[in-house]
Amino acid sequence: MTLITEAIGEGDWRGDEVSGRHDWRIRLGAAHRVELRAAVAAVESRGLELVDFAHEEFPLPTLGPILHSLVGELMNGRGFVLLEDAPVAGLSERQCEILALGLGRHVGRTAPQMEGKHAQHVRDLGVDPSGSTSRSYQHSGRLDYHADPNDVVALLCVRPAKSGGLSCIVSSVAVHNEIVRTRPDLAEVLYQPWWRDRRSGDGPDSFYQSPVYTVNTAGRLRTSYGPDYMRSALRGAHVPPFSPAQHEAMELLNRLNNDRRFMLAMDLRAGDMQFLNNHVTLHSRTKYVDHPEPDRRRDLIRLWLNS
Repeated sequence: MTLITEAIGEGDWRGDEVSGRHDWRIRLGAAHRVELRAAVAAVESRGLELVDFAHEEFPLPTLGPILHSLVGELMNGRGFVLLEDAPVAGLSERQCEILALGLGRHVGRTAPQMEGKHAQHVRDLGVDPSGSTSRSYQHSGRLDYHADPNDVVALLCVRPAKSGGLSCIVSSVAVHNEIVRTRPDLAEVLYQPWWRDRRSGDGPDSFYQSPVYTVNTAGRLRTSYGPDYMRSALRGAHVPPFSPAQHEAMELLNRLNNDRRFMLAMDLRAGDMQFLNNHVTLHSRTKYVDHPEPDRRRDLIRLWLNS
């Protein structure tokens, strides 16, 4: 058996230790909101394409340095930050996208998502979660803990749901270390390749393999986990069923991710923007119920960022 050791770093936190603290929250002031509205208006007045404008074209004289400082906390610190009170009220959909992108580009480089969009709306589109091309963010059901594919995922809440839709996060470092301490045999299984599903169709290109845990050249833990896409990979004709050890490893990982000792729940309100380091943080969402009126339905704008 390969010797697997505990990971180190500030990304090793527990929900029951940080839930009562406020050092991971940054509340924007009135002057910051004025800056943001002016920056949104400047981008809109120039007719800049959403994919094109840089952070220099979204000037934030006082808020910008605060956002730049988040990079250290995200990539070398705890791995998550919550901005509060961004001025989304009264903004159009495009203006909210400009706001999200402007904030995000002061933290990192935005990356394209579906159909090349750099600002992806997370809404209930009523898709069948088991569909071969459906995406997890397109329905209102519960999402298991997972990591998105880039360095950082950011979510700007434009409107919350009528009820539910809590954003729950967990330190994948803390969970990894608990598994290493208590079940080193299963930790080894999680360092081995697992089949994944891109959900790009039914052909063989939709399926690939990668481990849940790896260690980068700097000796830091990197986590890649998405149980929905790992289970749906079994639809591939050439993909074998989970081994008993894989079943047990996934059950343990899911149980620890949902353990109240480890997880932290955030009830995102309009104007909240959450930033998460995907390498050391997993996130999930509880099931939600939407308002019947279309203009009140839950809407979050997702960015993928590279540091």
